Amino acid sequence: MFKIKHFNELNVNEMYEIAKSRYEVFACEQKIFCENDFDDVDKNCYHIFYENNDKVIAYARIIPKEFSSYEDTSIGRVLVLPEFRRKNLAKQLILSSIKFIHNTLNEKHITLSAQEYIKNLYSSCGFVEISNVYYEAGIPHIKMRL
Repeated sequence: MFKIKHFNELNVNEMYEIAKSRYEVFACEQKIFCENDFDDVDKNCYHIFYENNDKVIAYARIIPKEFSSYEDTSIGRVLVLPEFRRKNLAKQLILSSIKFIHNTLNEKHITLSAQEYIKNLYSSCGFVEISNVYYEAGIPHIKMRL
């Protein structure tokens, strides 16, 4: 179902489709232009994604602890394309990411910066709020930890 690959394992088409989906959600839909989506962190990450007809429709990046801005491994750039939302893909994506982090990276704790409107998704996967609301790219976020 979900593919998980380190950056160096992605083929050109997969990277292109990931970039296209990230642009569609973060730039076109959410109007995030004040930050560069490609921050060089991707090169050190695992990329988890789900494809439908060779199009990436759900995606997240898993940032190993040593490259994370937190003291823990992190999950970021979480997305599901608009036409595929409300089908439980986001929860499956997060649960698959958690399983990979626990079983493959042997990490117990995960910290992430959740857009506030979707914090219930993360709560349903075991994350708890560890900060007050703050703004990233003009969007309210909350730090959460598992």
